[in-house]
Amino acid sequence: MQTPADRQDRHEYPAHWEADVVLRDGGTARIRPITADDAERLVSFYEQVSDESKYYRFFAPYPRLSAKDVHRFTHHDFVDRVGLAATVGGEFIATVRYDRIGTDGMAASAPADEAEVAFLVQDAHQGRGVASALLEHIAAVARERGIRRFAAEVLPANTKMIKVFTDAGYTQKRSFEDGVVRLEFDLEPTDRSLAVQRAREQRAEARSVRRLLAPGSVAVIGVGRAPGGVGRSVLGNIRDAGYRGPLHAVNSAFPEDVKEIDGVRAYRSVRDIEGPVDLAVVAVPADRVPAVVAECGAHGVQGLVVLSAGYAEIGPEGRERQRALVRQARAYGMRIIGPNAFGVINTASDVRLNASLAPQMPRPGRIGMFAQSGAIGIALLSRLHRRGGGITGVTGVSTFVSSGNRADVSGNDVLQYWFDDPDTDVVLMYLESIGNPRKFTRLARRTAAAKPLVVVQSAGSAPQGHAVRATRLPHDTVSALLRQAGVIRVDTITELVDAGLLLARQPLPAGPRVTILGNSESLGMLTYDRCLAEGLQPTTPIDLTTSATAADFHRALSHALADDTSDAVVVTAIPAIGEASPDDAELAEALRTAAAAAPDKPVLVVHVELGGLAEALSLATSTAPAPLPPADGADGTGSAGVGSAREAEGSAAGAGSTAETEEAASAPAGDRAAEQHSAATPTPPVRPPAVRGTPLAPGASGPPARSGSASAPAAPRPRLIPAYPAAERAVRALAEAVKYAQWRREATEPGKVPEYEDIDERGAAKLIAGLLERGEGLAVGPEETRELLAAYGIRVRPALPAPTPDAAAEAAHALGYPVALKATAPHLRHRADLGGVRLDLADEEQLRRAYAELTELFGPAEQLRPVVQAMAARGVDTVVRAVIDPAAGAVLSFGLAGAASQLLGDTAHRLVPVTDREAASLVRSIRTAPLLFGWRGSTPVDTPALEELLLRVSRLVDDHPEVVAVTLEPVVVAQHGLTVLDATIRLAPPPARDDLGPRTLPLY
Repeated sequence: MQTPADRQDRHEYPAHWEADVVLRDGGTARIRPITADDAERLVSFYEQVSDESKYYRFFAPYPRLSAKDVHRFTHHDFVDRVGLAATVGGEFIATVRYDRIGTDGMAASAPADEAEVAFLVQDAHQGRGVASALLEHIAAVARERGIRRFAAEVLPANTKMIKVFTDAGYTQKRSFEDGVVRLEFDLEPTDRSLAVQRAREQRAEARSVRRLLAPGSVAVIGVGRAPGGVGRSVLGNIRDAGYRGPLHAVNSAFPEDVKEIDGVRAYRSVRDIEGPVDLAVVAVPADRVPAVVAECGAHGVQGLVVLSAGYAEIGPEGRERQRALVRQARAYGMRIIGPNAFGVINTASDVRLNASLAPQMPRPGRIGMFAQSGAIGIALLSRLHRRGGGITGVTGVSTFVSSGNRADVSGNDVLQYWFDDPDTDVVLMYLESIGNPRKFTRLARRTAAAKPLVVVQSAGSAPQGHAVRATRLPHDTVSALLRQAGVIRVDTITELVDAGLLLARQPLPAGPRVTILGNSESLGMLTYDRCLAEGLQPTTPIDLTTSATAADFHRALSHALADDTSDAVVVTAIPAIGEASPDDAELAEALRTAAAAAPDKPVLVVHVELGGLAEALSLATSTAPAPLPPADGADGTGSAGVGSAREAEGSAAGAGSTAETEEAASAPAGDRAAEQHSAATPTPPVRPPAVRGTPLAPGASGPPARSGSASAPAAPRPRLIPAYPAAERAVRALAEAVKYAQWRREATEPGKVPEYEDIDERGAAKLIAGLLERGEGLAVGPEETRELLAAYGIRVRPALPAPTPDAAAEAAHALGYPVALKATAPHLRHRADLGGVRLDLADEEQLRRAYAELTELFGPAEQLRPVVQAMAARGVDTVVRAVIDPAAGAVLSFGLAGAASQLLGDTAHRLVPVTDREAASLVRSIRTAPLLFGWRGSTPVDTPALEELLLRVSRLVDDHPEVVAVTLEPVVVAQHGLTVLDATIRLAPPPARDDLGPRTLPLY
């Protein structure tokens, strides 16, 4: 970079304008300001641009740049003249610049707020979305420098550039004169421009993940010469899975005469491979990774899966090494999964990639799985194998990603991929940390509207290897916000798989009404009790008695499914004791055929693990593999249905027995020791016993292609009945499906943010600006707080200071009796339970007596800070809060006042801005909500007034991000209306909103 002495600018180099971006094709580029040091790069870049593109840029033949041009295009003041470049491998691939102009079209300075903008993109990189990304960034820079409008002149034949401007979504004007198209557009983001930006973000990030999960060719770097080791093991896993593309083994230590390892072509360097390499799996010691990345970048590798350990998980030195790794890879346009990763799996028939430490390929299926921890990834694969693969032979994985330290590719990126992946119906995620909660909730809401998203989130602190933003929100609050976004939030891996299998196999229930039937009265009643505990509405269990036949089950299930007053059916069954008998198969067939006749209602089975029902449920009439023996400690669940040939492919999932027990699997961060594998001294995972199954007949064709492939589409998938070994697990999964289905229905009509005519947004902004002139982190005084809230139609009942008994009497006389006397000292504020409040004081005598009691109990008035306030109508005391969290954004919270609610954590939360429907659900979602609606004969209170208050507070913090905290406590909600008795507000300069700016990747 140039030094300050070398440049003639009015501002220091704006390093915060630097950004990494994902382009339309999934590659990456770096955007940064152009400086005087870039003269040679600019000349080299220009020489590689075609004459046609030069003509479009300068409206005339312009074969080369003059020295004056080079000086002009590399010297900027970063205010009135700004240039940005997109770079790959340190070289320019595109440039954009703006020059501020006045009303006469000539160069100008502020306060002129218009600028001319022009682009130039290297021909080899046109069509990658480079210009669109540069436009987003140059527009953000211009807004920062006080420019509100761009103008651009484009030749009519330059349709690509015209499309860049017209597709951006900004408000535009278009004219044509002197043979040139003139475009003018405002830079203020609009709903359309944000929608365009986020749609581009989704396509680009999804393609960047697709390049990692469906590579055309793979190289494993770090393949040992001797058997064993991480690299050699992964190479074998990829080969044994039947990977469809070219596979290469790389090790710089290979002797010259070694041409093959385990049947795979061997090379000393990636550069020696003749064809392209799309994905490199890196398993070398951390100190050798930079050289490997440089070789991969020079060869044009598109992405990396870095299994090597020794990065941020070991401390500050490793963290800096990790940052350098990400910077180096992105400089070459590559994305990274890892480091310290477990790997990736794609079961698509046209891919068959197992670039992971799992020694066997999971069974193909419709479930996408993401885990940051390798140990938890192993546990997930193993449990799904036992629950949905090893026993049923019909449910498996579409894609699996275990990201390790997730220095680059994160759960957000994989969600972008799964959102429109036609081969994934359900998404299961284990998250140890959420790097960008604001973005995650946005993506989760969009994904959940299309397919179920089930998440286990660790309650502990983020692992050492994860670089995440600090959040002040409690774990329960984050969980509530995820649920608001449609996420099915569960607590353990067992619950994750339980819910996932139900959602993958059964339709969503239309409501909470549940029919229970079976041949065990006790098991039926246990299921009934669990339904009540989970908020479902069960009917009295139908006892078919222990003598019930398969025909009895078929008849009862058919009748229950035809009943319009039932939304779901839970079948409880005690199978035959001992070895599997024909009765088990007969019962399974009876349940299957009955369920097939009513495809719109979910059916679950609760069975006692005493017989062969689970295996019988998994058997198909013709194409299923032979029943598999349960693994040691298997939980014995299964499913009913006729499996397709593709789904019955017969390979086992699972990579050992790590975290096999419920307690281990649900530990907050998993067994991280299991994933701290060292590439320097690697130890391959132990392979589980081979799983017996029925292979394809000799000469038979392979499994049908996944949808979206060039081959014929797969046949419709059968309906499968999940079976659970315990009533509480089945009912918990069903309850989550009921809540998710309700969210889906409500999401189709999301509500609206009301407009209130009495809100004075400008007046509030003026007041806030004046208050902030006093300094940052300002606690607003009582008078200004009342004034600011009044601008949003929120009235706070005044409280008059009472430093002496006489002052208290004067205040009461001014307000009118009856009054309340309150101590406002920090340790007594809002603590009526401590006795610091006296209510319903009808006259001066009672007031003076109460004053004396308070000072006698708690000390002198100087410490108590007593105030007098007019009494409000009786009602329910509540608390309304809003806070700006640096990671999650603005959060609105509601609960009842008092120690009991605080002790139980009975507070509900919603992200701002809150809609009218969300405000109504916020009021009703706390456990103590019945107190607002006439519990045990009490008078219902004015909840519509309470909902309006919540909406007004939401508007305040959404309109003015400088309002970083609001507390209204208590808010007394009466039968008619409500009263805000006390309020506090805190102001600070608005935090940065990266979700409203241009697309960027996290900087390292």
